[in-house]
Amino acid sequence: MKWLYNNWHKSTIFIAIYVLIFLLLFVLQSEFSLFLIWLQFVVYLFHQFEEYILPGGFVKFFNNKMLGSNNEKYPLDDKASFWINIPIIFIAYPLSAILAGNIDISIGIWTAYFSIINAISHVGMFFKHRYNPGLFVSIFLNIPVGIYTIYYFRSENIISTSEHAIGLVIGLLVQMAVMIFGFMILKPKVK
Repeated sequence: MKWLYNNWHKSTIFIAIYVLIFLLLFVLQSEFSLFLIWLQFVVYLFHQFEEYILPGGFVKFFNNKMLGSNNEKYPLDDKASFWINIPIIFIAYPLSAILAGNIDISIGIWTAYFSIINAISHVGMFFKHRYNPGLFVSIFLNIPVGIYTIYYFRSENIISTSEHAIGLVIGLLVQMAVMIFGFMILKPKVK
């Protein structure tokens, strides 16, 4: 498992490019709404690439700037980072897209809301700490692609208002869980 903890993020750019090519070839023309749901996964992989690879440094940034730790690998470490990102992005995002394509398209809309909400947190961090890993993809991909997806679903009446509300609540709850873990579980370890 240690190898996975240290290397999972190296796969993000390759998976993003592969899935994007697949989507452009096989999904874009046949079902645009499903393409937009799957695109959330691709965008978030690019987001993680910026956070962890180029330029990377999110763990150090979060520990030092957000949690006030003098240790760049504590309390957020590679293992915790793995268990935050893999269930949400590598499992829940594609699973939601699969279910959206096979059961009901509304199942995937939460990913657009979460993508926007999480990106807004990066923009918020900018005002106090300036650049933070994930900021550029947040501004140039997460927010615009997420907003366009929600706009398209609303303008085309693809899902109901209540289904949008459920997606928004799920997106908020996932972001809250990440923040609770960071600030209520990890931050006290610094003291």
